[in-house]
Amino acid sequence: MNRIGRFASITATLVLLGSIVGCISQQGASDNQNSGKKQAPTVELYVLAAASLGDVMKELAPKYESSHPGQKLVISYGSSGTLQRQIEQGAPADIFISAGAKQMDELIQKNLIDPQNETDLLANKLVLIVSKESKSEIRTFADLKNQSVKKIAIGEPESVPAGTYAKQTLTQIGIWESLQAKFVYAKDVRQVLAYVETGNVDAGIVYKTDAASSDKVKIAATADEKTHSPILYPIGITKNSKHVKEAQTLYNWLRESEATALFTKYGFETEVKK
Repeated sequence: MNRIGRFASITATLVLLGSIVGCISQQGASDNQNSGKKQAPTVELYVLAAASLGDVMKELAPKYESSHPGQKLVISYGSSGTLQRQIEQGAPADIFISAGAKQMDELIQKNLIDPQNETDLLANKLVLIVSKESKSEIRTFADLKNQSVKKIAIGEPESVPAGTYAKQTLTQIGIWESLQAKFVYAKDVRQVLAYVETGNVDAGIVYKTDAASSDKVKIAATADEKTHSPILYPIGITKNSKHVKEAQTLYNWLRESEATALFTKYGFETEVKK
């Protein structure tokens, strides 16, 4: 083959390769565009929930996400007072579920929760628990005065609603002051439960749902509802939510049958008395 022929052959080969590369590039760009159309950005909803809701929310979250593609729940748990302070300090929050009305009411007063999107979601009961391994004779709240009872765990009354209710009950039956030296204060109700489970205290005061979540404790007594404020779990949408539409969807879903059935399964009362 002469020089001119070889040149023509090389040129044709280069043109062919260029066409192939061009087609591949266009196909890749098309695939990326199609992929981009299919993958909508995920909306992260920040939910701040009372510690006593931990078990049920862990089951509720994947159910909600599966029925609401493109939404992901980012849930933080803690005492209601701690979560309240986080909202006040500007932490990301779309939904707040408190274990006490006090914390929710204060956030409404500070214009941090929308009063038009706030309601009582659940109710609970207050119980006295002891370890299943305990040979204690504790049968009533009054038995906490016995000399054999050395340590009693309760939530910090100023920041933990369960601790507030415990103080109300013990004050109402006239033994609060006499028990001061026995109290071990916990950061939230789940820590109270842990203290009793591990035998670090003789007894603890928690919600009925917390007692039901553990196979290491038993209920010694249930507080008379007349001895404390109603134990209600209000839910509200924050004023600083960046995803109000999605937050409203979650707010409504948590009050519908699929969610209420799970709340009932975990021992919460969904028929809230107003």
